[in-house]
Amino acid sequence: MPTIENRPWLQNYQSGVPAEIEIPTESLSHMLDDSVRRFGKRAALDFFGASTSYQELGRQIDRAAEGLRRLGVGPGSRVALILPNCPQHVVAFYAVLRLGAVVVEHNPLYTERELRHQFEDHGATVAVVWNNVVAKVQAFPFDLAVKTIVSVDLTRAMPRAKRLALRLPVPAARKSRKALTAPVKNTISWEKLLKSKPLKQGFPRPEVTDLAAIQYTSGTTGHPKGAMLTHRNLRANAEQGRAWMHGVAEGKEVMYAVLPMFHAFGMTLYLTFGVLTGSRVVLFPKFDVDLVLSAAKKIPPTIYCAVPPIYERTANEARKRGVSLSSVRFAISGAMNLPQATVDLWEDTAGGLLVEGYGMTETSPVAMGNPFASTRRNGTIGVPFPSTEMRVVDPDNPSRDVEPGQPGELLIRGPQVFQGYWGKPEETAAVLLDGGWVRTGDIVTVDEQHNARIVDRVKELIITGGFNVSPSEVEDALRSHPDVVDAAVVGIPRAEGGEEVTAAVVLREEGDFTLREQEMRDYCRGRLAAYKVPRRIIAVQELPKSMLGKVLRKQVKEQLAAR
Repeated sequence: MPTIENRPWLQNYQSGVPAEIEIPTESLSHMLDDSVRRFGKRAALDFFGASTSYQELGRQIDRAAEGLRRLGVGPGSRVALILPNCPQHVVAFYAVLRLGAVVVEHNPLYTERELRHQFEDHGATVAVVWNNVVAKVQAFPFDLAVKTIVSVDLTRAMPRAKRLALRLPVPAARKSRKALTAPVKNTISWEKLLKSKPLKQGFPRPEVTDLAAIQYTSGTTGHPKGAMLTHRNLRANAEQGRAWMHGVAEGKEVMYAVLPMFHAFGMTLYLTFGVLTGSRVVLFPKFDVDLVLSAAKKIPPTIYCAVPPIYERTANEARKRGVSLSSVRFAISGAMNLPQATVDLWEDTAGGLLVEGYGMTETSPVAMGNPFASTRRNGTIGVPFPSTEMRVVDPDNPSRDVEPGQPGELLIRGPQVFQGYWGKPEETAAVLLDGGWVRTGDIVTVDEQHNARIVDRVKELIITGGFNVSPSEVEDALRSHPDVVDAAVVGIPRAEGGEEVTAAVVLREEGDFTLREQEMRDYCRGRLAAYKVPRRIIAVQELPKSMLGKVLRKQVKEQLAAR
């Protein structure tokens, strides 16, 4: 039984927040059915003014599940989703889970090369894809065997008036609708999938211990790996979020989905926590402050979770335009450090507290947070969530705890901790320790009030715009350029929070590199997603290396920061 003695951080909890949650015993599919029954006619989703009730959401999921079953999807199958935020994304997510299959989320902004590497890893043969990026999947080599692509036109979920305003074609008759959804090679339309009969109620549902999602992350080191998350992991994290947001009004909250649902943070916020609490989730394909403030006038948000740059932009524009944000009751920032200036700006504008949380894909993803109370400590990542424990250990000997107040690597244990990396037992063993502890790779100190503060990282990932960038991946792209002998990529902190991807390169020939810097970025852009492309590329004579020839990124970072 947790006590103040063995979990001293409990004294920081907001009154009413429990030390433990009830560990889920049923799957996310059961959770969805429960919300459909409980919240029925209430709005589940809003998309450019088009509303979908929980009942209608349930009906669409049953039909999409049957359509996917006919395509050969069954228990254990991996199904790739390559979609921005839209109603079809929510339906596809739960349709896959209903069959006992496994969701594999992908960033639709990835290049064909980046997507292909992930498909080579997880081996999905069915993919639900935004029609704007279908060509990327069709370009995969034949041996990847993606048998069927379900093409999704986001605009079909918009109201007719919005389509007309955007000058998009509005199918008025069966003939014109058929023309708009003409099949491409190995591709069917989302609309055709939804014409299926509902899945039979007797079709077996997944168990809570079954794998629900493979979420790609750079982990604590190296190239992206697929973190395996079970139904219990994801549902437990949603339950922990509900406990932390003490006083959440089930069936009445309005969540603004401004973070991508293909990201672990957005997936938990909108796809699991939102459904669990019967919230009305207002979907934005990407963050657009004009759309957000326009929506706020009609459907004021009560839960607004984002990253610091989004909070800053939203607050500044709301002030300029005289749009009230006072409806927001819960605001949590994550994925990157939260500057005090951003906290002050938001709280002066909206009135409510803005608190910082912490997590990683391997913890489904939220593990810690600041309470919505006077015990919150700005500049820290707060304390462990309910049913979650932390330790601070020697990075070179994780079985040994460091002395109180001393820096050490943060370990996390709880029901949200993942099951390992897909197909990578050695990498799993290096991160998952005996007793259920996961190594975070973050170096923290814990103050006398038991709040943790990140002071460094064992891992050398770069956090930019809330996304993780693997230096190794960017370095590989740079080294493939014919003019580059060697490269080191680091994150240089920005005043507004997060880091800027910065590269130091050794060239084959001397020359005025500044004239070719843009060309080098264009080269990278053909191999990497835009947020991974270095903002600055600096030519150097040589890179600092260890005796074994390993580039010392920490020294590179210090040298570039000094410039």
